[in-house]
Amino acid sequence: MFYKKDKDKQKVAATPGDGLRSVRTTMLFRAVNFELYARPNTVIMALGLTAMIGCSGYIWYMRSQYEDMGYYTAVESDGKETFKKKKSKWS
Repeated sequence: MFYKKDKDKQKVAATPGDGLRSVRTTMLFRAVNFELYARPNTVIMALGLTAMIGCSGYIWYMRSQYEDMGYYTAVESDGKETFKKKKSKWS
């Protein structure tokens, strides 16, 4: 049976729902897998989500600017995507 140490360094039986915090591991394992033991931080999570949405919005904005200037996305024969200027007067 696994035990976790209390503040008084008494052995207390692990209860369901404790997760990996109740498992006896080495300090190296805890340092390498820090995200398994840290509690979720909503402030940092909100900042990360805002940054990801901001970056995605900027990419969308820049792509729409190229399209408004008359460029379109073309796929080359090797599979690479490039922006090319429209040459037809019909579109």
